[in-house]
Amino acid sequence: IVEDAEQPLPRSNFSREEFERAVKRAKEYIAAGDVFQVVLSQRFESPFAGESLDFYRYLRFINPSPYMFCLNFGADFSLVGSSPEMHVRLADGSVEIRPIAGTRARGLTSEQDDANAAQLLADPKERAEHVMLVDLARNDVGRVAEFSSVRVTEFMQIERYSHVMHIVSNVVGHLRAGCSAFDAVRATFPAGTVSGAPKIRAMQIISELEKTRRGCYAGAIGYFGFNGNVDSCIALRCAVLKNGSAYFQAGAGIVSDSDPRREYEETVIKARAMMKAVAMASQIRTR
Repeated sequence: IVEDAEQPLPRSNFSREEFERAVKRAKEYIAAGDVFQVVLSQRFESPFAGESLDFYRYLRFINPSPYMFCLNFGADFSLVGSSPEMHVRLADGSVEIRPIAGTRARGLTSEQDDANAAQLLADPKERAEHVMLVDLARNDVGRVAEFSSVRVTEFMQIERYSHVMHIVSNVVGHLRAGCSAFDAVRATFPAGTVSGAPKIRAMQIISELEKTRRGCYAGAIGYFGFNGNVDSCIALRCAVLKNGSAYFQAGAGIVSDSDPRREYEETVIKARAMMKAVAMASQIRTR
């Protein structure tokens, strides 16, 4: 493993000032009653001289996650990622969503890490945002689940990753007769945690405020089984490797009391693992 790879200097499609202005504009829509929350993201671009499989290996080392993927679509087009978040899972009639909302940076020591986790769980803004998105997940599962079968089996747990920690909950329901895995994906797409609430108006605001189309970012990656099951993740912590560049995106959920400065910093923290993997995979090919 290359331990001391230099961090690249990726270019963002937003300056800090532009992103903070977009957050303020989103808050104006929230104050006007258009939405309760909207997720804004910025896209980073970095030169990439490596191979997709090397990038995958370093990403797996730096940021191991529940969903890892390396998809090659041609000679110079790949999608590589390490997503922490399930989109939807259907297994033997049980529909499951695991919403993530609420983020803090990892601490440099175990004591600081525990303090950051406690601060995250105690933050009224983060708690309110998470509860709202759990309720949205319950509604999404309820669209294809039997009446009265939807329940929250885990609530506001901390999950730790290489550079960040998140608040996570788990929502399950029993698939209604006549519904399929395709219905489960359709009912839950896009995830509220990457769009906002209500979803349609949030997506309209995203289209207005973000500078580029999202492409695969915040989409869904997974498989449909011949047995009728499905397992999928949200396309987060992923990079498109194309024409000598790596493109990756990170977002933050904006609510009424969001601090534009902190929301910008959250997106950068979320992108750090990708930045490091790009640097390491590029370096191994240039030595």
